[in-house]
Amino acid sequence: MKEHILPKGANRGKKRLGRGEGNGHGKTSCRGHKGAGARSGYSLRAGFEGGQMPLYRKLPQRGFNRARFQSTIAIVNVGDLEILPSDKVNLESLSSAGLIRANSKSVKLLGTGDITKSFEVEVNFASASAVKKIEAAGGSVKIS
Repeated sequence: MKEHILPKGANRGKKRLGRGEGNGHGKTSCRGHKGAGARSGYSLRAGFEGGQMPLYRKLPQRGFNRARFQSTIAIVNVGDLEILPSDKVNLESLSSAGLIRANSKSVKLLGTGDITKSFEVEVNFASASAVKKIEAAGGSVKIS
């Protein structure tokens, strides 16, 4: 296996401040003279322009972001149900199997994949193809 060798000078040393005038980083240690920036513990928040109206507040807001008002729906494919230990499929069994996140509040079943076992499925939403595949395998779908 070929080793990846970094080119010479790729890993530079840390800038050593306050170690004499010879290297150009002595005396004020690149902080200038006086002022808040010269003090320890000073930091500016992002976008602060010294009291001037910041650019992000000058520019108009554009568009509408509907993500704030949408509820997220967890997606599960029919083919993923094969790994479940029981034939009962609901929010709890899907989250315990790791197919959806534990904080998911609603689930939609989609028809991608194939199944061989019959399942009793109780989900919030299901596509027509998913319902067709589950019923063809001898299962049932209840949409709540």
